[in-house]
Amino acid sequence: MSRLRRDWQLLVMVLPAIGLLAVFHYVPTLWNVIAFLDYSPIDGIIDSPYVGLGNFTYLMGEPAFWHAVRNTLTITLFQLVFYFPVPIALAVLLNGVLRPKLRAAIQNIVYLPHFFSWVLVVTVFQQMIGGAGLTAQTMRDWGMNPIDLMTNPDTFLGLVTAQAIWKDAGWGMIIFLAALSTINPNLYEAAAVDGASRRQRLWHITLPGLRPVIVLLLILRLGDALNVGFEQFILQRDAVGMGAAEVLDTYVYWMGLRTGDWSIGASAGLFKGVVGLVLILVANKIAHRIGEQGIYQRS
Repeated sequence: MSRLRRDWQLLVMVLPAIGLLAVFHYVPTLWNVIAFLDYSPIDGIIDSPYVGLGNFTYLMGEPAFWHAVRNTLTITLFQLVFYFPVPIALAVLLNGVLRPKLRAAIQNIVYLPHFFSWVLVVTVFQQMIGGAGLTAQTMRDWGMNPIDLMTNPDTFLGLVTAQAIWKDAGWGMIIFLAALSTINPNLYEAAAVDGASRRQRLWHITLPGLRPVIVLLLILRLGDALNVGFEQFILQRDAVGMGAAEVLDTYVYWMGLRTGDWSIGASAGLFKGVVGLVLILVANKIAHRIGEQGIYQRS
């Protein structure tokens, strides 16, 4: 109670944020109960029939649902391999730039796309590599057959990964730059005096210094594995087709809002949340086994 009396001003300051979080997150979470009902907006939650796990049984036998799950997991694994290391590499490279003004300029340029909406990101890529974009026009001028990468289902996986890298790699880079700033520079000086090469210093000092942050972000990414994003895919779904762009988020949208099957959409969303929770717990347990703290300490 003494801490509450001492810090009551700070508590008052965070009350609006707590209110927003409660109204727009925790209260809507209570509506996951419709995943166990044959919900109708006319009957409401109270009068809608209770079906237990019937909606989940339907999902387990629904090919479209498993297709969305496969697409989601494929995209997640692909981005873990090709996207996750990019912010680390950018941070290490930028940390080696000695001129502060040049470093700040590069950091601002790389970080800027993080503030762009997905509408703008998709538009930029459309203007660059779309059928009527700069690349296609240049290929026509050279007498070559243009390639429209924006409507090709076979290249969609690489396309969405490239878009994610361009948009958010700068954000991840700043996190790793902050982690690099905590590494004692005397370690690099001592290693250089002992004859360690740049590669050896990177392997034995930089990467071990980044390891706790890498493990933490990897755990959070695994927990978010089934949430690859809604806007990015719904904007390009019609261009490449449902077979390539259907993920769990778009499946929930089409089942819940477009077709009006609220209970099935809620069941798919709840399934995604439970799987994400399990992945976080498993990944955090593995982090403890390798000597890292993870997102919470052992009990």
